[in-house]
Amino acid sequence: MILSVSRRCDIPAFFGKWFLNRLKEGFVCVRNPYNRHSVSKIMLDPQSVDCIVFWTKDAAPFLQFLPQIDALGYRYYFQFTLTPYGREIERNVGDKTQILQTFHTLSKRIGKERIIWRYDPILLTDGITAGWHIEKFREMCRKMQGYTEAVVISFLDEYQKLDKTKYRAPDEGEMLQIGCAFAGIAKEYGLHIQTCAEKISIPAEKGACIDKMLIERICGYPISVKKDKSQRMECLCAESIDIGEYDTCAHFCEYCYANHRKTTIERKMAAHDDASPLLIGNLEPTDSIHRRKTFNLHCLY
Repeated sequence: MILSVSRRCDIPAFFGKWFLNRLKEGFVCVRNPYNRHSVSKIMLDPQSVDCIVFWTKDAAPFLQFLPQIDALGYRYYFQFTLTPYGREIERNVGDKTQILQTFHTLSKRIGKERIIWRYDPILLTDGITAGWHIEKFREMCRKMQGYTEAVVISFLDEYQKLDKTKYRAPDEGEMLQIGCAFAGIAKEYGLHIQTCAEKISIPAEKGACIDKMLIERICGYPISVKKDKSQRMECLCAESIDIGEYDTCAHFCEYCYANHRKTTIERKMAAHDDASPLLIGNLEPTDSIHRRKTFNLHCLY
């Protein structure tokens, strides 16, 4: 099993102690987002979990838990998003200089092959142009050189909740301009560049964020896993189980697809309990709990 922690919220930034408790107890419960009283129980023993994929914008609060996760025998890597946007867009993301230092610290601890830099989403405003992105990307590549092997880029998806009077996705010409420039800059700094779920063809590999080949490299054995059919058609990720919940990320990024109302996020986060098997709240008498089938992906050819 590949465990996604998590596409839906930043568990390393906000819920690290809870996650460590789940590993120690050996299971986690996840509510069905469409039927809250239908709960999946997922076993988390190291024999069942081939690899954990952590998604974060700031791993600093999580670093203290890594020695215990290592001691328990889990394998993992990070998808670490770091953009040049300010707090007018990423409203509650911390100081970027400090986050860059955290990226460097994490890379030194776990190895540059196990930390993927995400520069996404690429969006435009009246003041943020294609040229602005190209300039900022070059600056950031210089600072990332030697601390990661790969960078993942994606362009903004204009979800219904997005304020389109402020933000827009690049048009096809702008995507080509940015993509071609980014590819050249990444090559200059020795970074392998990939796109995430993009239809447009630019000089970059179409990548998989939950990457079968990288997971095999980390695990040291081949795995048998299918493409994740629950994701968008363009997504090449391997199948995984995500243990996050929507409307639970306090970064409050303007472009986020997983958050809707700030009041909902604040209410849910107030209901978080580090001792609960659920990320938000606790199990209720009317919940129906089903053990989800999981199995080790180790295969022999």
